[in-house]
Amino acid sequence: MSINRVVISGNLTRDPELRSTNSGMSVLKLGVAVNDRRKNQSTGEWEDVPNFVDVTIFGARADALARFLSKGTKVAIEGKLRWSQWETPEGDKRSKLEVIADEIEFMTPRDGGSGASAPSSGGGSDDIGEEIPF
Repeated sequence: MSINRVVISGNLTRDPELRSTNSGMSVLKLGVAVNDRRKNQSTGEWEDVPNFVDVTIFGARADALARFLSKGTKVAIEGKLRWSQWETPEGDKRSKLEVIADEIEFMTPRDGGSGASAPSSGGGSDDIGEEIPF
């Protein structure tokens, strides 16, 4: 048995890029910065070190989310990891690991307030203002 699930929360590093496949399916690409706490061996202090994660969303959800997401938006994402590889025109081999999002919660309030509610996008839910459970 294998399990392929990941949960991350962080801020978007850039505005999302919405594209379409040749068959017309929408594809939304995001970059998310996720902090990791590490102890600096020379100072003994704990530091936040960013990890940059590529996230992809497919289908109608991609179209809807493209309207609400922008650089700096704080999100929580649940999904699965996908590894892909390709060869550049110069013949160099490249690979990457990305998150294919199944669920997204907005953690930045749309009204600029300090509450913990935000629009939800997951499981087919269109609820606005749903409480975030963590």
